[in-house]
Amino acid sequence: MRRVRYEVNGGPEVLFVEEVPEPQPGPGELLVRSEAVGVTLPAVRKVREGVEPMPLGGEVAGTVAVVGTDVTGFSVGDRVTGLCFSHAYAELALVHQTMASRIPDRATAVDAVALVRSGLVARGAYEAGRPRPGDAVMVTAAASAVGTLALQYARAGGASRVVAAVSSADKAEFVRALGADEVVLYGDESWGEPVDIVVDGVGGELLGPAVRALAPGGRLVAFSSGGGTIDAYELLVRGASVIGFQMAAIARGEPEVYARWLDELWELHRDHTLRPRVSATIPLAEAARAHEIVESRSNLGKVVLIP
Repeated sequence: MRRVRYEVNGGPEVLFVEEVPEPQPGPGELLVRSEAVGVTLPAVRKVREGVEPMPLGGEVAGTVAVVGTDVTGFSVGDRVTGLCFSHAYAELALVHQTMASRIPDRATAVDAVALVRSGLVARGAYEAGRPRPGDAVMVTAAASAVGTLALQYARAGGASRVVAAVSSADKAEFVRALGADEVVLYGDESWGEPVDIVVDGVGGELLGPAVRALAPGGRLVAFSSGGGTIDAYELLVRGASVIGFQMAAIARGEPEVYARWLDELWELHRDHTLRPRVSATIPLAEAARAHEIVESRSNLGKVVLIP
């Protein structure tokens, strides 16, 4: 089968396609014949910052080809999506049954990778901010796969004002169409009137202005892999707080909540409350181009690889 890996040779990384034997599922694992692979910023950063080659994990969606021992609830032929922690950029990927879920008949594999992980992260990060009816909410990286869905959650959740923070002005019309009342650019001197919640998917140097955008008692939810440092004095003068959110903690520690959120996610998709956006579908062999799109922040929604 074909899969993509990368090498680090003292310079820029090299993504390339290689032919390898088909993997075999272990206990509790599904071998999924992939129809779509979601490209995530953490995967792009892993390639950019990694010092040693490693598997490119990520979201996959497709059809179960083989089930491993001890698998319950899934059969060959089921359409599933889930996280692959080994080689996701491949024609066949291993997904543990605890990280897999069925795709409704009405949805495509591309729908699934654009909606499920990004939607769960968006919902979890938004709720971690303890939203109240009438709160003003800001979403950074608002044109990203998670950001587009977080905007829609805020709009549906009764926010009085939804602000989209983006990297360039050419994204303004796109995020307004998703429910943003206002649009600010990362480099703006002021981000306008304060907000009660900032859902931050960028991190790094953006944490400073994100904290300064908070109203008294405001909450910053940080879920990005971008790291960064926060000035405690800025929190003190605002009586504000910072909350870290990690989806894996919910999936592992609160499986009933995870399952409920997943069911609700597909219901919101069915009634068009949540509309995932796909920026580009790109052949697996052109994974480097997909990474360039995400790294340059030029995507409007999800970037998907098609094996």
